[in-house]
Amino acid sequence: MAAALLANVLYSTGFVLEKRALTAMPSVSVRSPARLLRQVISSPLWIGGSLALAAGFGAQLAVYRTLPIAAAQGIFVSGLVLLLLLSSVLLGEQTSGRERYAVGAILLALLMVVLSLSEEADTVSRSAPVPLVLTVCLPSLAAGVLLYGSAERRARHRHRLPTTGVEYGVAVGLLYGVSSLAIKGVSSYLTTDELGSALLDLLRSPYPYLLLFTGAFGLVMSQAALQRCRASLIVPVCTTVTALFTAVLGTLAFGEPLPEEPLRLALRIAGTALAVSVLLAMPKHDAPPPQPTPPTKELTS
Repeated sequence: MAAALLANVLYSTGFVLEKRALTAMPSVSVRSPARLLRQVISSPLWIGGSLALAAGFGAQLAVYRTLPIAAAQGIFVSGLVLLLLLSSVLLGEQTSGRERYAVGAILLALLMVVLSLSEEADTVSRSAPVPLVLTVCLPSLAAGVLLYGSAERRARHRHRLPTTGVEYGVAVGLLYGVSSLAIKGVSSYLTTDELGSALLDLLRSPYPYLLLFTGAFGLVMSQAALQRCRASLIVPVCTTVTALFTAVLGTLAFGEPLPEEPLRLALRIAGTALAVSVLLAMPKHDAPPPQPTPPTKELTS
């Protein structure tokens, strides 16, 4: 639990620091990844945010060794409250009433998932069949990249309303969902016994390569999306998609059983359904800026 809360603080701080650094940079684009990387690594503030995210990754490894996947995701999503506070104080971002209700509903949905957990009944799985993991992850990676590319093409249309970042958040969330499953897989190989053998087994698994792919693509895609959109919306959407993807598909892939008690099963299903419904109902565009009122000419006699 302490590691999960620490991961929340590190991830929220990292995203906000990166967003603040990106705000001061020239426009970045996924079509020029080398230029994007040159820009971000020249910013001490961005490097600080990246180090915070990397430390959050380390905390997440510890979490997956001790908590069921669904429980971990419920705790991770609670970090949205801290993110909204930091984005308001440090970035000056304002959320609409509809978005605040949506975020509140997402937290309620994931609270329902957490309440469906039982320390005595829930088990922590250590492995998953490789073919099943690839069947879940590869289509999700393709869907995330295609959705991001589609959002980029629509954003380039001159007369299109400014996007809030929901499509970007979903696309990056799919990549981070795969990354989260890969982290869960890597955690199963972390052992102090026969370290050399464990490392060889890890290299034979798909998890390091899934992490490399999602790390490279997720870095480029998330930075461009963060620069264009409000962190207070894109990160909650991304986090929700990641949490639902990991909790549902990760639970199935790693064979962690669903609750047998009717009440806990109902809470888990209802919480998942509510979070998905809220995500689909979130606004896809920011309101256009108000047009200045033209000055009126005084009549002269």
